[in-house]
Amino acid sequence: MDVKSYNNAFICNEARSVARSHFFPNFKDGGNEFKNSFLLGIGGNVGDTKKRFELFLYKLKKDRRFFVKECSLILKNKAFGYTKQADFLNAVLLVKSSFYAADVLKIMQHYEKIFGRIRSFRNAPRTLDIDILYFDKKIRNSQRLILPHPGANDRLSVIIPIGSMKGI
Repeated sequence: MDVKSYNNAFICNEARSVARSHFFPNFKDGGNEFKNSFLLGIGGNVGDTKKRFELFLYKLKKDRRFFVKECSLILKNKAFGYTKQADFLNAVLLVKSSFYAADVLKIMQHYEKIFGRIRSFRNAPRTLDIDILYFDKKIRNSQRLILPHPGANDRLSVIIPIGSMKGI
């Protein structure tokens, strides 16, 4: 990450711009009937990603297993890992559920399939990527799930959206 100071502000060559929509950012009270809180990172760079974010959010809000408490702004940022691809849009959702992390992971992978996610290679272009960033205060390191997410503390695609949220 290349960060420079300029006129008492920081400039980073990874972040490109901030996008908003009718649903991003958004905050809603409630969800106290659910026992677990977690942060989902969503990202994509294939097709109309902003529209796909809105449709995913709509479907998640209709899913009675979840309560979406807050949505961050949308950040447009440079791809990392495999960099010869389009910029990404990224956002973070604060969600509540009574499901455990492993079950949430399975459900989110199903949503990725619904939205056309194809896992061709690591850091490949994608229609919709959904990551569990944090799950309550749980720490987990299994073959299928690592909590907190390995990139949650040092990726601007996570840090800036989380910083825009008021319920965190």
